[in-house]
Amino acid sequence: MRALLDVEFATYGRARVQPEVMRFGVGVSDYRRDGRISEEFWAAVDEGRRAWEALNLPFDPFALCRSRLGADLPQQVEVGRHDGHAMSPGVAREPNQGFLVHFDDAQREFPGGFLDENVVCQFAFNLYLSVPEEGGETVVWRHRWHPTDDSHRPDGSYGFKEDVVGAAESFLMRPRKGEAVLLEPRNFHAVRPSKGGRRISLGFSVSMTDTGQLLTWG
Repeated sequence: MRALLDVEFATYGRARVQPEVMRFGVGVSDYRRDGRISEEFWAAVDEGRRAWEALNLPFDPFALCRSRLGADLPQQVEVGRHDGHAMSPGVAREPNQGFLVHFDDAQREFPGGFLDENVVCQFAFNLYLSVPEEGGETVVWRHRWHPTDDSHRPDGSYGFKEDVVGAAESFLMRPRKGEAVLLEPRNFHAVRPSKGGRRISLGFSVSMTDTGQLLTWG
């Protein structure tokens, strides 16, 4: 966290992600073109790796997370590949203004193909490095995307208006520094705005293959 305080964060694509969300590293969501991963992504992955290496940390934080995540599994947790290329290992996110209601489902978002392996489910991993004095909670609803939900989605936005979830059951989770969580991201979820401090987490997606192995990607 101390190393991240001294670097400049970039933003996710502003045309798609409003309110603004800051990031250090690269995620694939900004490189989706017609349901596929654009060629520009791979240069961005290399640039992101160099940026993390420039922090001169005594360890690889994403490798450490993968190791802990797979400590009791028969196979190591590895970074997933697309057409033989290693995906981004993850990203540091700072959504101080919050995330809109949305869902994450790579198989739906990338129907043209995603990981080289046969994926059967997806999770979201977050390790909280810094939390605000107030706000920053994650809300998850017992509601998954239905075609009629798109009427609640502003043009060009990744997110939805909150009335998309209606009266669905929900729970609210306040982040705690040093705590890591796994979420089912196909359920609609949101992050509330922060007050009195930065909300920074290490994040990546986790896919389970039909052989039971876990693969990660940012």
